Amino acid sequence: MIVALGRRLAGLAATLLAASFVIFAAVYAAPGDPAVFLAGGRDKLTPERLATVRAQYHLDEPLVVQYGRWLWDCLHLDLGRSFQYGDQVSDLLAARFPTTLALVAYATVLFVVLGVGAGVLAAVRRGTWVDSAVTGGTTLTASVPSFVGGIALVAVFGVQLGWFPVTGGGEGFGGTLHHLTLPAVAMALGALAVVSRVTRQAMADADAADHVAVARAAGLPEREIVRRHVLRNALGPIVTMCGLVTAGMLAGTVAVETVFGISGIGTLLVGAVNSHDFPVAQAVLLVMVTSYVVVTTVVDLVHPLLDPRLKSLRSPA
Repeated sequence: MIVALGRRLAGLAATLLAASFVIFAAVYAAPGDPAVFLAGGRDKLTPERLATVRAQYHLDEPLVVQYGRWLWDCLHLDLGRSFQYGDQVSDLLAARFPTTLALVAYATVLFVVLGVGAGVLAAVRRGTWVDSAVTGGTTLTASVPSFVGGIALVAVFGVQLGWFPVTGGGEGFGGTLHHLTLPAVAMALGALAVVSRVTRQAMADADAADHVAVARAAGLPEREIVRRHVLRNALGPIVTMCGLVTAGMLAGTVAVETVFGISGIGTLLVGAVNSHDFPVAQAVLLVMVTSYVVVTTVVDLVHPLLDPRLKSLRSPA
């Protein structure tokens, strides 16, 4: 177990190292010269001024040297200073990340509760009109992109009915929930469809096991069979999919935050890319990728603990 954990952690570190280099190189390979932006634009640009700016920000050094300097600073929690705002990038992230985290957490609660519930209902009523209704409804929601669903939600529940605000993140717990309801629903719709289908299929596979047939033959109540023998054995793939979807949400809030005018790290990334604010863009991308890799690794480690069949295979004879 310790060896396997060590291998996972080593793989995590290697993945993050490779991802950090790709992020650094990709941002600097994007169109636009950061030295021109730092020098105050082309109107104020002279060769001497450009050379001075390059030397000041180490932009005249080889890419590998720049990457090493940036990575060393990141390991010491120094993400640099924003070209556009002049503030520390870590301060900008600290101000924006809680809103994005609250949005993802809200959407996660919605798609886990509704998605797993719909999947369980479809599996229990497999072959009936309930199963067909759940399958049809999830197919419809999966085909709608999050930003399209967000626009529709704004038009109906924000503008016409006026039930929810259409911009901002709100203040306080109640205000935050009120403001983030529509964007959380927009993010959760597609995830709900995926989770419900995985839940239905996982429960169908677990229901076909021999010990479930034995439990039914022994006269156990159906509710007890579903809870203890079917759903329990299906938890592994369900939790794994929920974790993967949540990790994807952490790296994909840009569209929803833009539609609803939420000041999260998604809109911070869009603004940084448009203004060639390279330190901010690199930091936001690094946070997104790190969050995704860490969450998926944790899910991979937790999966064997949830599936009793995998635990029995790992236990000594």
